[in-house]
Order: sequence, then C-alpha cells, then structure tokens
Amino acid sequence: MGKYFGTDGFRGEANKDLTFEHAVKIGRFLGWYYGERVGKKAKIVIGKDTRRSSYMFEYALCTGLMASGADAYIMHVTTTPSVAYITRVDDFDCGIMISASHNPFYDNGIKLLNGAGEKMDEETILKVEDYIDGKLEVPVSQREAIGRTVDYVAGRNRYIGYLISMSKYSFKNVKVGLDVANGSAWQIARAVFEALGAKVYVMNDHPDGYNINTDCGSTHIEHLQKFVVDNGLDVGFAYDGDADRCLTVDEKGQLVTGDHTLYIYGLYMKERGKLLNNKVVTTVMSNFGLYKALDKVGIEYEKTKVGDKYVYENMVETGNRLGGEQSGHTIFLKYETTGDGILTSLKMMEVMLAKEKPMSELAAPVVFYPQVLKNVRVKSKPAAQNDPDVQAAVKRVAEELGDTGRILVRESGTEPVIRVMVEAETDEICEKYVDSVIDVITAKGHLA
Repeated sequence: MGKYFGTDGFRGEANKDLTFEHAVKIGRFLGWYYGERVGKKAKIVIGKDTRRSSYMFEYALCTGLMASGADAYIMHVTTTPSVAYITRVDDFDCGIMISASHNPFYDNGIKLLNGAGEKMDEETILKVEDYIDGKLEVPVSQREAIGRTVDYVAGRNRYIGYLISMSKYSFKNVKVGLDVANGSAWQIARAVFEALGAKVYVMNDHPDGYNINTDCGSTHIEHLQKFVVDNGLDVGFAYDGDADRCLTVDEKGQLVTGDHTLYIYGLYMKERGKLLNNKVVTTVMSNFGLYKALDKVGIEYEKTKVGDKYVYENMVETGNRLGGEQSGHTIFLKYETTGDGILTSLKMMEVMLAKEKPMSELAAPVVFYPQVLKNVRVKSKPAAQNDPDVQAAVKRVAEELGDTGRILVRESGTEPVIRVMVEAETDEICEKYVDSVIDVITAKGHLA
C-alpha cells in the first residue's frame, strides 16, 4: 500500500484527508500519463456515488484531466462495478470511481481502475502519489490539446442491459426486496429487477447527499430482515454505498452472508460441471462453518488475506472462477473483474429458480460457528506476532481445537493492533481460547 492509496483506493474525510486539490492532481497525472502511453488524447471514464462531496470530486477530477489533455466521460451516479465493466468493454484507458463504499457520507474516496477494469497496479499508483507530493512535473495542455467532458449516461444504460442479459430466468411472480442504501444502486437495481418481471419492493431509495449508508444497506441488514418478513417477500438483497457488495435475506428474514453465497453458488456450479479446479476462493476471515459445509460436498478452497483485491489476484493466478468475502464482495470471474452486488443478487435468484427451492433451504447447510474476536493494542505488531511464546500458545489452541474450530491471529493493516479470533462450537470455548493467547501477549509485555 502507498502513502495515500490503500487496497481500495484513496479514502478519507472529504476536504480533510482527501481534498479537492488531491483530486485535481490525480486527474492531472492520469490525463497526462495515459495520453503519453497511448500517444493520443486519453479517454477516461468517471462514475460517482450519491455523497454530496462526490460532485465536487467529479468536477475536480475532470478539471485535472482536461488540463492534461484527456477527455473525461461522465457516467454520473452509478456503481463501482458498472465503471469497471464500461472501462473494459468500451476501451477506455482507465476508469475512476468516486466513492467511500460503506463509509458515512462525510467520507469519500477515489478508486482507480486500469483499462481492463481491474484495480490499478501498484507501480502506477506510486507514480500518482509522487505527483501529488510534487516529485514529478506534468505539462499543461494548450490550444487544441485541451480536453473536454462528455456526458456518458449511455454507459450506465449499457451496463443495465448487460445485467438484464445475465439472467436465464424470468422473475415473474417473485417478490423481491431491495435495500439500495441511498447509494449508487438506487436507480439501477430497481430497473434491472423490474425488467426481469419481479414484483419489486425497494427501501432507502431517496438519496439526499447525506443519508448514504445511514442506518441502511448491507451494514444495517436488520432493516431489510424486518422488511422481508413484514411484506411476505420471497427474498431480499442489500447493497452498500457503491453496490460492489451484496448480502441476502431469506424468506424467513434470516441473514445469508457472502460465505453462504460462495457455498450456494459454488455447489450450483459444481453440479453443472462449471466449477473449474473444483475450488472457491475465500479470505482468512470466512467462517469455519463454510469450510465444514464445503468439505461435505467435496469442494476445495483457497484462503487469501482479507480484501477483495487479494481474492481477485488469486483467481487470476489460479483460474478459479468464484471467490469472495463474508461481507458480501463476491467475484464471478467469468462476468466481472470486481465484486458486483447486483450481479450477485441475480446469481442468487438464478439458483433459487433453477433448483425451485427457497433461499432458506439453499443456505441451511452452512451453519456458522460462534466467533469471538478481540483486538489487542501492542507496542510492535511484528514483535508480538513473532514472539515464540505467543506462537506456542496459538499452536496449542489449534491442536486442542482440532477439527472442531480454528484460531486466527493477524496484524491490523491500519492500527497498532493484533487481532485474536477463535471460532468454535460455543461462545464459552471461543472466549477461553482467545483469552489464553491474550494472557501470553500481556505477560510478555507487548501491550501498548
């Protein structure tokens, strides 16, 4: 990770951590850089979510791009996966999404995508950061070389058409609830489900610039759970602010997580001979119950670091076609280069309709194990993590749990914190083993 850009872009409070000057500079560099690479005026597409500050960042980015000779194609309010899709299929040099995903409205972020619709490579990101810090100079375009903006709402419409084409079934007579989080999906999701014939019930679809993710969407799933039950719906789907993740609610109001999605769709692929390598890609934070369920149906799995970036990298390297996170980022590599919440909901609908089973029955084999996670603030993460006595305590827990649970000890990527997590058959067992490791960390003097 760089100085400004993390695994999911440059993110922070608008005009405090991430400023409009940053956005102008990002536009200035990208407009010049891609113009130099292609030897002609660069074409760069931009989307944004519904935050008030997204408009400011959109204009700032466009200003920088045009000053460096690029043409900026504006998709307006749209989803992160739609920008990734359009960047790839319409041959843009790169794509930019303005969003802080599931964060509150006062935060914002800038996500950069390469011409293939993938997250920008580290080398280019570091060059962007060098320009932000004044280590590079970029010339200003003049006369006919100055760029322009182009209204590109047609790109968003093309993406809607693409999603509609993904469904093999009519959704006629299916009652579907959608929580669009007052965010990027607020128009797109309804349009897709209505075009496929569903009876659509939408909540949190009145964005005002301030209410994105506020007590709604995938981070507040309890509201959709109640909504599904109260309205007698067949299924519900909740998205986050930029709609790159999706959580499902079954007809009984029970949560169906990203781990359940991997099991349900992975088994569906296996049954049809479509699960290449017979593997799904998870992160180390997937629940032990998922692995037990996958073992029972003979599906293998990979484990990556936390972050959809690492899931995608693994899928590209290995050829595995399904992967994701418990939080709802699910990647269907045949169709997208990133997590896509609306596509995920369409795929879950496909399994429901193909198997003619309610979502609760499809999800039932994944029985989540109780989990206890505690954060320990330490003086040095590597010193605590690599302490022989701490490692011995972790090994002892793993041996005692055997195949009835697991322990995971990892460093936080953003704080001076070690996270100790245990999954086991009861909360009491989890607490006991987590505390046993923390006691060793404490006794060895690692606490901050």
